[in-house]
Amino acid sequence: MRKKLGLLSLSLSVALIYPIWSAVAQVTQQFPPVSIPTQPQLQPPEEPKEVETPPPLKILPLSNNCRPRHACLGWDSQIFWGGKGKGKAGDRWALVKSIDNSLRYLTKSKKAIEAYENYPVEGITRERVIRSLVRFRQLVVNSKSASQLQDAVRREFTFYKSVGNDNKGTVKFTAYYEPVYQASRVRTAQYKYPLYKLPPDFDKWATPHPTRVELEGKDALLGKKSPLSGLELFWFRDRLDAYMVHIQGSATLKLTNGKTTSVGYAGGTDYPWTSIGKELAKDGKLPLNKLTLPQVVSFFKSNPKEMNSYFPRWERFVFFKETNGRPASGSIGVPVTPERSIATDKSLMPPGALAIVNASFPYPTSGRRLRYRRVSRFVLDQDTGSAIKTPGRVDYFMGTGDLAGRRAGITGGNGSLYYLLLKE
Repeated sequence: MRKKLGLLSLSLSVALIYPIWSAVAQVTQQFPPVSIPTQPQLQPPEEPKEVETPPPLKILPLSNNCRPRHACLGWDSQIFWGGKGKGKAGDRWALVKSIDNSLRYLTKSKKAIEAYENYPVEGITRERVIRSLVRFRQLVVNSKSASQLQDAVRREFTFYKSVGNDNKGTVKFTAYYEPVYQASRVRTAQYKYPLYKLPPDFDKWATPHPTRVELEGKDALLGKKSPLSGLELFWFRDRLDAYMVHIQGSATLKLTNGKTTSVGYAGGTDYPWTSIGKELAKDGKLPLNKLTLPQVVSFFKSNPKEMNSYFPRWERFVFFKETNGRPASGSIGVPVTPERSIATDKSLMPPGALAIVNASFPYPTSGRRLRYRRVSRFVLDQDTGSAIKTPGRVDYFMGTGDLAGRRAGITGGNGSLYYLLLKE
């Protein structure tokens, strides 16, 4: 802080010598001004002003006469889609399973207790979140239609709206998925780009951590010169595939021996997210206003040498563990469910809690085309990510495989996020 110094005006003294002998005319002498030394007076330092951070969630009053019903919060037709002979079946039981996953975390994890000890929004407690999930589960199992579930939810629950990135509720949505790639357990001339295990002494690493380029080299082929040599977990043919696993955090692997396994996130170095797509746009390589993951992938497939320049710009390095075919897991340690799990900033949002997202997502139509539809979906907050910061960010889990990847790659835009807690 800057200290303010009080300024003391210095008095100027003029000394006059008067005649001593009246009989003798004397010339009056005048001395020059003399500065009197003083100590500067210090004012007490100002007390630091505490900047109040607004809570990330605010209670939203609901209208009792919202119309049309499908445009009102709490409408989720995907739960009740189809049925026998009526097209694609709904995902009621997938949602129930996702609720059970959150309940397991909230009731059995010490981390859940710690997460809610000082949660910043008054009235949101771990016990209340548990009660809310138990009741919502009953409603999902027993409701006969989207309208019946909507009525019950609006009647029994309080809606907490995210303040978003502008304190007006605007939330930026993206999506992520679990890719499927070819891989090998051993290095070969063809499979030469590795994923690495978490170093056993990682918690003792000095900070700042080594950067991506220091750990794997600009071309990701540092090999035995890498500090990670000996920790290789799997090998990939394509450097882009290995890098995409770093971005998505998990992958299903089809091995060269015909077997299938999977990897999941085990840890990462302490660097922030850097969007390689935005780096390309900044350099004029891709248009920013139409930037999508498929465009970025296509660019690097056409310009593979550019990987050496752009990939190291994301300095963070991610480590993995083999998960032996188990579903991809979120940051709270439970499996994530396609279109029913989201990732948010866990320093702000209630982990494991029930929420509603309202945003536009791409859905498949005929001929491999994707068409956007604005929907509301009940989701569980079960994950986070290095790029997911502030109340204004949500990452929506699309699932596993090619279609999920195509949908996730073009998901973007603004929407809204609400958390649901039983009325007190």
